[in-house]
Amino acid sequence: MTQPNTTLRAVRIAMLLSQDDFAEALRNAGVRAGFRVDASKRLIQRWESGAIAVPSPRYARALEAITGMPIDALGFASPVMARITEDGAGGHDVHMSPEGIAAPAPGSTPQASPRASYAGVWLSKYEYFSSGRDGSFVGLHHVVLLQHGNRLTVRSLPGASSNPNSPLTMDLTVDGNVITGTWVEQTATDGYYRGARYHGAIQMLVEPTGTRMAGKWIGFGKDMDVNTGPWELRLQDASTNKAAIAKYSRVPE
Repeated sequence: MTQPNTTLRAVRIAMLLSQDDFAEALRNAGVRAGFRVDASKRLIQRWESGAIAVPSPRYARALEAITGMPIDALGFASPVMARITEDGAGGHDVHMSPEGIAAPAPGSTPQASPRASYAGVWLSKYEYFSSGRDGSFVGLHHVVLLQHGNRLTVRSLPGASSNPNSPLTMDLTVDGNVITGTWVEQTATDGYYRGARYHGAIQMLVEPTGTRMAGKWIGFGKDMDVNTGPWELRLQDASTNKAAIAKYSRVPE
């Protein structure tokens, strides 16, 4: 008997998306990433009913992109090949069916990844100066980092911020040991910054161990001044499975 994927359905509903809207979001995610995703309402129904327990790598990448969650945490039957890409970034070549089911290409052989994988749970730490409070402060988040080729997406885990209810997102690009991208933090409506949305740019260098990224952020302050400060990410767990997500969905110490 098939097991319905109630987790995926709950995530979709929490995003306030119908099955048609969810399919459209998947197709748009594919366009942004440069590949085709033939998602339909029927496919979403088959995923949620459990008729398809394992999506293909291409569909898994799109799912991660629109939900901001690792594929392992979206209720599928087993860890899928979400880290396997079809652009030479590693793994098997994969044929895609319209149903989103992966099938290895005949005669294909594994290929080594030319890039390190930075996927995992990280501790994000940045420092900033508050003119209103006339002092320096530190922001901490436990974040999940997902990697698709040279693109990294960073999303804070629920309840895992030193500033309660202040989710953090980052969209980054890897070029050798240089990480460049943007960040957004939505502050809590009942906090000091009263729901203000801050955003800016960031650039970091990856240490040779691959377990720490350090650099600086830049962004605008409330008085239209440009601020900057240090920012680092430290690897806590190389896994993004349910156990790792649950372990770090808490306020950092």
